[in-house]
Amino acid sequence: MPAATAHVPTADVLILQHLQEDGPGFLADWLAEQGHSAQVPCTEAGDAFPASVRGYRGLAVLGGAWSANDDRPSLRQAEALIREADALGMPVIGHCLGGQLMARVFGGRVRPLEVPEIGWLPLQVGRGARARAWLGDWPAGGEPAVVYQWHYDSFVQLPPNAELLAASADCPHQAFAIGPHLAMQFHIEITPQKVADWLAAPGDAYAPAARAHPATVQAPAAMRESTRQHLAGSQAMARHIYAHWRSRWLPR
Repeated sequence: MPAATAHVPTADVLILQHLQEDGPGFLADWLAEQGHSAQVPCTEAGDAFPASVRGYRGLAVLGGAWSANDDRPSLRQAEALIREADALGMPVIGHCLGGQLMARVFGGRVRPLEVPEIGWLPLQVGRGARARAWLGDWPAGGEPAVVYQWHYDSFVQLPPNAELLAASADCPHQAFAIGPHLAMQFHIEITPQKVADWLAAPGDAYAPAARAHPATVQAPAAMRESTRQHLAGSQAMARHIYAHWRSRWLPR
C-alpha cells in the first residue's frame, strides 16, 4: 500500500475507493448535481489514502470484493480514518465493504453469511424516526424498497449503541446508524454501468453461488431487467440518504 499522504483538502468530502471497478457511481453524480466536490483516492490504482480527514466536511467509504477482515494495510488505514472522523464529529457513510469496516471500527463483527445476496432484492425499512430520517418512508407509493446487493459477508453483530435501520430476509442487518454515521450493506450508489462492469467480471464465487442460491443470487439477464425496473426507486432513496448525510457535514 502506498504511504499515506498529508495535504490540505480542497474538496468538500473524501471518498475512499478500494477497487477500480467499484467507484462512487451515483454518489459522484449526486455530488456533481449539488455542486459539491470530492477527493476520490483509489488504492488499487496506486493512490494513497490521506493521513487525516481534517479539512473535509464528510467521509464516504465505498465497497469492494475483499472481506473487511482481510489483512490489508489499506483497510486498516480506512478504519483509522473512520475512527478519526468519528472523533471529529464528521459524518461517515459506508457502502457494503465500507459499512462492514464501520461495523468493525465501532465494535461489531463481520462474518460470511450462509446465503449470499447478489442482485435486486427487497429491503425491509424500519419504521422508527431514525430509519425514516436516513432512508425515507417505505413503502413509497405502495411499492416496497428494492435495492442492489452484491455481498457474501455482512455485519452479523451490530456495534454497541448502533440502531438497526433495515433488514432483508437473508441478511438481518442491512443498515445501522450510530452517532452521525450510516453503514449500509447494500449498494445505494449503483448505476447501470457498475452493474455491467461487475457482470463482465463477477469473480469466481458468483457462479457457484448462483447455482446454490438461485432465490438470492440473480442470473445476469434477470439482473439487467431488474436494473431497468428498480433503478429509479434506488436513486430516489439514494438522493434522500445523501441529502441527510450532507445535512450533517461539518461547516467550513
